[in-house]
Amino acid sequence: MNSRVVQPPEVPPARAIACHPAALALCQGDKSGDHTLPTLSEIRDDFALLDDWEDRYRYVIELGRQLPEFPEALRTDANKVRGCASQVWISTHIGENDGQRRMHFEGDSDAHIVKGLIAVLFALYQDATPEEILRSDPQSVFTEFGLAEHLTQQRSNGLASMVARIRADATSAIA
Repeated sequence: MNSRVVQPPEVPPARAIACHPAALALCQGDKSGDHTLPTLSEIRDDFALLDDWEDRYRYVIELGRQLPEFPEALRTDANKVRGCASQVWISTHIGENDGQRRMHFEGDSDAHIVKGLIAVLFALYQDATPEEILRSDPQSVFTEFGLAEHLTQQRSNGLASMVARIRADATSAIA
């Protein structure tokens, strides 16, 4: 089956982007200052409502805009993700909740679509145990959403690098 790689649309400034009804809550933003991203299930439901890839790209970009502000102090070489064409930083924090070690992530990118991919990854991995992260199959999620076939090779490689980084941090947390 031939699949066509769709280039992301040019993105107008944040306040000018047209909001698809499926992403209305994201467009309106959370007025409380709480940056709660949608769950993977909510993203899945929203994706199902979007008819074409331009709408899906816009939605992923809107997800990225909902990431909490990434502190300048975390833009370090240690947090930089290698293998991404864009600038990408992921900071991993390990805490304990209910007697289990949990991994919490912060991230940012200088590319809108990549920031959105970070948000999708965080929906999959945020506050999971290292063991849950290592058992997960992110490729099946990206395939289900169509991201695997609609991202450019460069973006796909960057996404694989972000997943590898998170999995390496989970492996280190177990050791």
